[in-house]
Amino acid sequence: MSIDVNCMFEGKVTIGEGASIGPNCMIRDAVIGAGTRVDAYTHIENATAGANVVLGPYARLRPGAVLGDESHVGNFVEVKNTTLGRGAKANHLTYIGDADIGARTNVGAGTITCNYDGANKHRTIIGEDVFVGSDTQLVAPVRVGNGVTIAAGTTVWKDVAEGQLVLNEKTQVGRTGYVRPVKTKKA
Repeated sequence: MSIDVNCMFEGKVTIGEGASIGPNCMIRDAVIGAGTRVDAYTHIENATAGANVVLGPYARLRPGAVLGDESHVGNFVEVKNTTLGRGAKANHLTYIGDADIGARTNVGAGTITCNYDGANKHRTIIGEDVFVGSDTQLVAPVRVGNGVTIAAGTTVWKDVAEGQLVLNEKTQVGRTGYVRPVKTKKA
């Protein structure tokens, strides 16, 4: 096990054999499995990371996050009250809250679980071997079956059956002659 500089540990923290903690991490009431790598500036609170997990840099695990063995939570990813299955990945700029993510599922950059309706929190359930394209919004409560592919930029608000491709039909329009507004100079 190795621990780099400027790390803070509070409450009960368990770190498995062969794990490494990078610099400037904050870890409170957490379990970090054997062989897990916690990169710089990662914050972990009331969460569990299994064996051989990769976290960060700049990842945030909030209370109730449970990461299965060999999962990845990358830079600027926040996970709260969520279970990631074995080998699941969310590597970039993502919020996953109140969700269950199946084994080997890949969550693309900029994905958001829209778990709060202004009054109550709802769950997102994503099956195994799902590919979630970048810039996807999952509006809970919603279920996504095993083997689904979600196209980039899709808003998922209805359940998706196993093996489907899901996307929102969009039309891209290019207009000639458009004049961009110009800022008015202050006197």
